[in-house]
Amino acid sequence: MTPHQIDLVQQSFVHIVPIPDRVAAHFYTRLFRLAPQVRPLFKADMKAQGRKLVTMLAMVVDGLDRLDAIVPAMRELAIRHVAYGVQPAHYDLVGAALIDTLRELLGPDFDSETEAAWAEAYQVIAGVMVEAGRAAA
Repeated sequence: MTPHQIDLVQQSFVHIVPIPDRVAAHFYTRLFRLAPQVRPLFKADMKAQGRKLVTMLAMVVDGLDRLDAIVPAMRELAIRHVAYGVQPAHYDLVGAALIDTLRELLGPDFDSETEAAWAEAYQVIAGVMVEAGRAAA
């Protein structure tokens, strides 16, 4: 990712921080519409799951300019996800739900350049996680 893309992601995330419950609810609603087959993978309290999602997003967004600092956590998360039944194809669905959520909640602040930056950030992280998940499986 370029420094400019990292800035776009980090600057847009500032608008997400005040509305974590809304972000999580929208994300999971969108994900389960896109992929109802993944709903059984989520057995925990969805409010708590939503908080974990937004916390993880914050860690990733904050660490985009220091990938070496966040990659180990992403690998560990991917390994846990394998145990829950997450498949490599699920990452594309999650990415689509995330981008849809950001587009909806950020509105005009989520222009094409910002969307491309988020898509790139997601692909970097998803790539790490898919690789770690495959190695663990």
